[in-house]
This record gives sequence, C-alpha cells and structure tokens, in this order.
Amino acid sequence: MKTKILAGLAFLSTILVSCDDTTGNIGSSLTENIDNITITTDSFKVTTRSIVADSVFSRNATGYLGRIKDPETGSYISGDFMVQFNTLEDFKLPAKESIISLDDNGEIVADSCEIRLYYTSFYGDSLATMKATVYEMDKPMEESKKYYSNFDPLSEGYVREDGLKIDKVYTLDNHTYTDSIRSSNNYTHHIRIPLNTPYVDKQGKRYNNFGSYIINKYYENPSYFKNSYNFIHNVCPGFYVKTKDGIGSMAYISISQLSVYYRFKDKENNMYVRDDIYSGTEEVLQTTNITNSKDAINRLVNDNSCTYLKTPAGIFTEMTLPVDEITLNHENDTLNTAKIILRKINNIQHTPYSLETPTTLLMIERDSMYTFFEKNKITDGVQSYLSTISGNNYVFSNISNLVRKMSEAKKSGLKSNSNWTIAHPNWNKVVIIPVVETYAQASQASVLAKVTHDMKLSSVRLVGGSGNPYDDIKISVIYSKFAGR
Repeated sequence: MKTKILAGLAFLSTILVSCDDTTGNIGSSLTENIDNITITTDSFKVTTRSIVADSVFSRNATGYLGRIKDPETGSYISGDFMVQFNTLEDFKLPAKESIISLDDNGEIVADSCEIRLYYTSFYGDSLATMKATVYEMDKPMEESKKYYSNFDPLSEGYVREDGLKIDKVYTLDNHTYTDSIRSSNNYTHHIRIPLNTPYVDKQGKRYNNFGSYIINKYYENPSYFKNSYNFIHNVCPGFYVKTKDGIGSMAYISISQLSVYYRFKDKENNMYVRDDIYSGTEEVLQTTNITNSKDAINRLVNDNSCTYLKTPAGIFTEMTLPVDEITLNHENDTLNTAKIILRKINNIQHTPYSLETPTTLLMIERDSMYTFFEKNKITDGVQSYLSTISGNNYVFSNISNLVRKMSEAKKSGLKSNSNWTIAHPNWNKVVIIPVVETYAQASQASVLAKVTHDMKLSSVRLVGGSGNPYDDIKISVIYSKFAGR
C-alpha cells in the first residue's frame, strides 16, 4: 500500500505539469483511483551532433560592432550593423523664421550633427584601437524582407555609392572624456561619430553637414517627418557601420542616436540650443552582419567528442529524440514527463578573454528553427522550450508534449504515405539554440514577450556527440496508467 501511495503522489506531481491533460476532476479521480494507478519509469539514449549555423535571423535590439580573435579557434569574428532612425509621431521643428543658425547667405544650417552608438557591455579590450566606417544607405531595408546575419548591405547594393562616408577611429574606453565624466552616474559609454563634413544629397544640393540636410528637408516637406516610415523612405534610409581596421573589441550597441544641433529664439527673443534626436529603436529595422571563419567553425563541428553551442551565427546542437523507443509497448500508457539534462564540459584553460557561456537555450523542432524567429514566436511548451543554465546543467524538465506530438505526426503520416519518414527526415529531431528572452509587464506580472537569437560572443561544449567519452545523454520518462487499461 505504501508503494502505491507514493506512486500516486508521484503521479499527482507529474500530471500537474502535463499541459494537455484534463484537470477538471483531477482531485476526486486521483483520490478514488489512487490504488489503481501504475507508475513506471524508464530512460533512453539521446544522440546529438553539432551543426553549422551558417546564418541566423538578424533583427535585434542590439547591434554588434568590432572584430576579435576567437580564443577558441584563433580565427577572427567581425560584427557590422545597419541602423535606421525613427521620428516621434507628428514630429515638429520650431517655426522656420525662429531659427538663428544661419550661414553667410542667410540659409538655415545645423551647427553640428553626430551619431552616437551607446553600449552597456562589450567583449575584449576597451583600450584596443578600432576603426569603423559609416556609410549612408541608398535605400531602406524593408520590413517585409527577412534579413539574416550574412546579409551585407555593401555587396547587395544598399549603400549609396556617392553618399556620406565617414571613418572613425575609436577605443571603447573613450579617453577624450575626463575620468570624472566617464565615472559619473550620468555617463553612458558610447562611440561618437561626427557628421560635420560637407554633404551632397541625391538631387545634387550641397549642405555644410548632414544635419543641415535634415533640417532643410523638414521645411521642404514636414510630412516627411510625420512618422518613421516617411522619414526612412524620404529623408534618411539609415546607416551601415562597418569595422574597417583593428582587432580586440566587440561593442554591444544598445542605443543608436542621430543628433542635430541648432539654435532658435522664442517669442520673447530668448535663445535656445536644440538637440533633435532621432533614435534607432525596435520600432525601426536594425540588423547585424556577422563574418566568421567557416574553416574554424567546421573544425569544431567535426569534433565528435562533444557538441558545441557557439554564437554569433556559429554552431548549434542537433538532438535526435528516441520517440519510437519511448512509445514502444506503451500505447495504452500516459506519458507524464520526459526530462533531458544537457551537461556543460568545463574548460581546462582560462584566459581573461574566454568566451562566456550561453545563459538560455531554446529547444525547437528542427523544421521550425527558422520560422520560429521569422514569425516572432515565443515558446509554447509543445514545439519549443526554454532552459536556463543552473550550475553546469541545462535542464529541459518536461518535453512530453513534444514527444507525443512527434509520435502522433508519424502515425498519421504513415497512414497516408508509407515513405513518410523518408519524406520527413527531421520528424524526431530538435535543435538547441542560444537565445535571449525579453519580458514585458502585464497585470503586475512579467510575461515572456520575445525570443531572439543570442548574438553575443559565447561558446560552450556539451556532453554528447558520436564519440562521447562521458555517460550517455538520457531522456528520463515516467508513464502512468490505470489498472485494466
């Protein structure tokens, strides 16, 4: 009797985490039938391998800029990014006659103009001397197109050949500011790129700087500034910031700003300096172009003593689930839980610039690994799951819904096509992908709002692979059934 009670309690704990079981009568049914429940457990080997992530869907709130030498492979990884800027709805400038920033001919000008790329974190040496080139885009990158991390605006003809082109030498620890300024609470580290060279627009009109072009476009047609779409398509399609020289740092750009400075007077003749800020935000498109060594990536993929997770746009781990083995001779049982633990292999060597370990992993069906991100989906506990590292482990505590879904899909497919598994070779495969979660507040609770590719520099080796020298990866399952079934 004691064994049956313990089994019943175990069943209660497991059935509560099974998303698709009916719970309306769970209390009475368990109480009445606890002695009739049979609980069994089992475990099965899971096979894994590394696969090349040639490119990933690249629409992130963060841009990546720089070039580093990968301490793991000795190869170079570069990050370049494209940013568009938005305007506030029904944005307005002061009355034209109030502007007092004028040239010798009485034409309105901007006193200065600049782009600031703010970053809150980075990889590498903050004192490494880097050089980037800022290119004016010729046309906007459109919302309707899916841009991946191997998309290069330069080679694809998105950069204006005779447009603005500014080189900027920088270090992330910007010593053009004093120590007291950089250490103040109000200071955010940034890369400052002045746009104060003469500028010629597409119609051949010359301005003393890019900011003067922006101001005069407003007075030419204020509707161009009515919303972000109008601004991007009629005034400023955006900029592509490309690493040109230097090795040693990669900045994670969290905020981009285009600022235009000028002076005006109010009705009381008081003079003000105005800074119009156009921001690069999630409301407009931002993409990162990653350049990685294919040879270096392939060397790691071919290491079958483990599997890898490597970002950005490097390596994922593919897992084949033993669905047939799990369901064999259990047609009348309920699969309550199916748990997988992925173990991290600790690095033997540590350097100041060792790549960090990915924090959060996504498990997603192999055939959905692209559309999941393209369609801005979030995990559903059926086709997709999240796991956050705990100690040296990533734990996917219950993927029973996924196992059942795969089993049912195969049964249904074979009824109409005996070669269904040949036509669907990925039917029992999932991919493990490092991701970043974004949460939003809703009804005083934090709700998962977005899941995107982790584009930071990170790497981890996992137990697995065809030549795994450690214990096998196992999926642990718990079945239950009522007596007589």
